[in-house]
Amino acid sequence: MTEDELRAAFARHEASTPPAGPVRAAIDRMAAVRRRRRQRVRAAGVALAVVGALGVGIPRFAPDRVPPESTTVAAPASQAPAGALNLLVLGLDTRSEEAPPLADSVLILHIPADRSRPYLISLPRDLEVDIPGFHRDKLNAAFAYGAGSTHPDRGKGYELTRRVVADLTGVRIDAGVVLTFTALRKVTDTLGGVDVCLPREVRSHHSRRVFAAGCQRLDGAASLDLLRQRYGLPDGALDRDRNAQRFAAGVVRRAGEQNVLTDPMKMSRLLAAVAPQLTVANGASVPDLLRVVPELSTADPVGLSLPVRWPEATGTRSTSRLRVDPRTAPAFLTALREDRLAQWVAANPDRVTR
Repeated sequence: MTEDELRAAFARHEASTPPAGPVRAAIDRMAAVRRRRRQRVRAAGVALAVVGALGVGIPRFAPDRVPPESTTVAAPASQAPAGALNLLVLGLDTRSEEAPPLADSVLILHIPADRSRPYLISLPRDLEVDIPGFHRDKLNAAFAYGAGSTHPDRGKGYELTRRVVADLTGVRIDAGVVLTFTALRKVTDTLGGVDVCLPREVRSHHSRRVFAAGCQRLDGAASLDLLRQRYGLPDGALDRDRNAQRFAAGVVRRAGEQNVLTDPMKMSRLLAAVAPQLTVANGASVPDLLRVVPELSTADPVGLSLPVRWPEATGTRSTSRLRVDPRTAPAFLTALREDRLAQWVAANPDRVTR
């Protein structure tokens, strides 16, 4: 067929060609939706990865540590997990090889069924609890009792802590993460520092650092120094938990600004920093957890704390064992169990960490 014949054939069929405008508009709409989804995946994925001053990277899996009765986040490969999800996040301060590992950060990351936004709930390490098979002690000691002092087993330490938290709150724990403070330092330095906004000045009990009131960028060493501070703070360990939530929010913002999940080199550096110091329990995998990411409306977590009270006739608030507040905790825990934290927060705005 000659060029002239081809031109004539196109001319005969030109009238039946559909207009390009609607097709182009549909393509533009699809592109906009994908851009918004990529933005949500980037920000919310980082939130799930490092929220609460802890994180989820490419983990060392521990399939032999899965208790028979556990429920995991894992869903069919093509579907995201349905319903509300609760991830138990434990941070270990491992400064001394001789001392038993203590879970100095105990948090529940609650993702509501409507996927509106995550909630980061601090459980005070000094909370007095019943530890199955042992006795009443501080919450952070549950990990040490479970792990053992000789060749500590993080999986067993996590499992005993999970049982204590589940008994205390009545909440089903879908998956768990154990991360050392060393990994937090590496994550912070990999991100080039994290911006943390403090409501008041904090003076380090362990060094000569002074953390000014207001916003400041902290490197890994300074971040760990801040996360360890409780002496000299008005509410002791409770203020430390609040500062951990503020640090988590800074990590989320910093990682989002740097497009960590969309840059293979940056993601590789972050995973290399945290993987050796990370354990994922209950058999959950990162892909399982991240299937909920596109459904989240916002990645910014709401920081909350389990309502507690100080025992009567105690000394300094920095060392006392805490008790669950019988007046305010029941309503909070009911809202958590029934996936109604948004309504509880609306009725108790003063309980949100600012």
